[in-house]
Amino acid sequence: MSDRRGLLIILSSPSGAGKSTLTRRLRAWDETLTFSVSATTRAPREGEVDGKDYHFLSEAQFTQYVDDGFMLEYARVFGNSYGTPKLPVEMAIEDGRDVLFDIDWQGAQQIANSSLQNHVLSIFLLPPSIAELRRRLENRGQDSAEVIASRMRKSWAEISHWDSYDFVLINDDLDATEAKLKSIVTAARLRRSQQPGLTDHVRALQAEFEELS
Repeated sequence: MSDRRGLLIILSSPSGAGKSTLTRRLRAWDETLTFSVSATTRAPREGEVDGKDYHFLSEAQFTQYVDDGFMLEYARVFGNSYGTPKLPVEMAIEDGRDVLFDIDWQGAQQIANSSLQNHVLSIFLLPPSIAELRRRLENRGQDSAEVIASRMRKSWAEISHWDSYDFVLINDDLDATEAKLKSIVTAARLRRSQQPGLTDHVRALQAEFEELS
């Protein structure tokens, strides 16, 4: 076992709030951070690799995973099932490796209420304003007006669950938000629940104290 346990770092936000950029910066800051590889029943797209991009399962396999309690969280989206296999996450925690989750509020709540809840660090990113959120989506130049409108409609469904997260950051300054995000992760790594050796250390201190008494 590692000298510390890993964290399940959940980062959620409405589209356009800066989550992807901050995730890249976080991983550049600590290259040991890894993304959780989700399972899905949809067919692989061109170039996708099983076990790297997704774990591609049949509907029967996915259902069996859920029935056996092997999924940390799961949901049905646009006719396909998506979920997080529990075993790789449990192994990462015991090895002291932090796992990043890019999931919505529903998945975040499932993980926060799971058997691994003591290792969860959930962070929500808010935009400074709805007008700024729209501006960022439009400035990407990647989506049609219809797609942007759809993302804007969905944004409030995400934002309305902000108070179910451990930390909430208003991303009005990317560098400042990045610094806060790093501080949160650093502090969370020092939680009592993340340091399995503390009990033995305190017992050793007690034994030493009794010998000197």
